[in-house]
Amino acid sequence: MSDPFNSTSEIFVACPIRIAPYLYKEIINLGYTVEEETPTGIKLIGTMQDCIRLNLSLRTAYRVLFFVKKFYARNANDLYKEIRKIEWENIIPNDGYFTVQSFANNETINDSRFPALRTKDAIADRFVEIYRKRPNSGAEKSGAAVYIHWEEEQVNVYIDTSGATISKHGYRKMPFKAPMIEGLAAATILASEWNMLTPFVNPMCGSGTLAIEAAMMAANIAPGLIRDNYAFMHLVGYEDSFFIKERLALKKLVKTTIPSKIIASDHNGMAIDAAKHNASEAGVAHLIEFQECDFRTTKIEENAGVVIINPEYGARLGDQTELENTYKSMGDFFKQNCKGYHCFVFTGNPELAKKIGLKASRKIEFYNSTIDCRLLKFEMYDGTKRERFKEPTV
Repeated sequence: MSDPFNSTSEIFVACPIRIAPYLYKEIINLGYTVEEETPTGIKLIGTMQDCIRLNLSLRTAYRVLFFVKKFYARNANDLYKEIRKIEWENIIPNDGYFTVQSFANNETINDSRFPALRTKDAIADRFVEIYRKRPNSGAEKSGAAVYIHWEEEQVNVYIDTSGATISKHGYRKMPFKAPMIEGLAAATILASEWNMLTPFVNPMCGSGTLAIEAAMMAANIAPGLIRDNYAFMHLVGYEDSFFIKERLALKKLVKTTIPSKIIASDHNGMAIDAAKHNASEAGVAHLIEFQECDFRTTKIEENAGVVIINPEYGARLGDQTELENTYKSMGDFFKQNCKGYHCFVFTGNPELAKKIGLKASRKIEFYNSTIDCRLLKFEMYDGTKRERFKEPTV
């Protein structure tokens, strides 16, 4: 590869398991053609400029990888030899800094960190051979980044154009009690099929992630506008104009007002303070109505929309009996206050979910870190379901 900024290659946009369908929709909506959808990401063809655009625009992605080379390696010595052949001097500045991450499923590898270490050695040794010096390297994701995917004997080498994960959107300066990561929150909103025209209500809002993500979607604020350091900025051939061009184009799309009402409530004043602070960091505080109250008394708009609650699961927080009462109260709240709404509960505790007392019309699978979770959908018809769908009288 002579210059990553003058090359077209395969791009792999990585995401957590069960997020790919929502990432697929995002990429299609950006105007790209998808080559392949896998359980852990989306493949497409593009340039480094496309990688910049994807890093700035995508809400549900984990990182954006730019393909460099494929080869076969039986062991770590083969890996070292092949990595050293790559023209890294055309990718990483010799006075720069780089980090390496790797995944390995190879029978000769017992320590998952070893392939990354051998890759670092190979890159450093090539620089020493050419320049008699080498770039600095380490675990900090603040410079150029390389990613190695080693499955049996096949190795794929990528430039990681993101560095630190882009599933964290950079506004959450005040987290509060096991918050949902931003990329997952965005995926649950996409799964709810909220149309961004009707109300979005988030009781038990905690640090406000769901409401903030909803407001950013409705205002067309790209999550990457908040961040100012990406790994692509530390590659040979990078110019600030590449980033500024995409940033300005996305800023022009931002809306100052939105048609939908977004409500976030929590009984804990510290949570509301954290949510307001985070919303200010994201530039959407003026788009969200914050209510300090028990979720049961959240004031709901009559114009039916979407309600999403992300309660505690009982794994680490809260007393089980108290949570059973909370889950039962959610069902009562939906029935009494949310007629006409599509209501959702995101939970990793199926036993507690039974206490809601309503039959879910959909059970959408997610993971929250390693916890197997479900986004449960409850359709709260205004009147009975039979009345809603009966034939009109003449």
